[in-house]
Amino acid sequence: MTNDSSPATTSDRAGADAGVPVLLHLCTPAERTSYELLGEIAPPSLEEAGFVHLSTPDQVALPAQRLFAGRTDLQLLVLDPAAIAAAGIEVRWEPGVPGDPDAMRFPHAYGAIPATAVRSVQPYAPGPDGFSAPTIT
Repeated sequence: MTNDSSPATTSDRAGADAGVPVLLHLCTPAERTSYELLGEIAPPSLEEAGFVHLSTPDQVALPAQRLFAGRTDLQLLVLDPAAIAAAGIEVRWEPGVPGDPDAMRFPHAYGAIPATAVRSVQPYAPGPDGFSAPTIT
């Protein structure tokens, strides 16, 4: 993942502006508990890379399979992009890691996301063939 400090272009910010209905943050139950206690989503990646990793429903299976293969206890924090923007948190759409489709851009939130941006929490477990795009309820 990149952590380019250059200003984001309009296309980098297209997610919220283009009407993406939800963003997702993939986490473990322990991470979710930590976020609830803190009142914000501030994983180690925020300090290490400068941003919080997010995905769209169509993207989340890629990092889930790569990082959490075999886990059945994952959770999806379903986030409201408008609430993230209202909190003054910039979301940039940036390339993923080598091996991800070249044209795919992942949303990265450049700041801790307030708990008020969480619309719901859903369990996220793999099927027989691994993780797939979830149905967001």
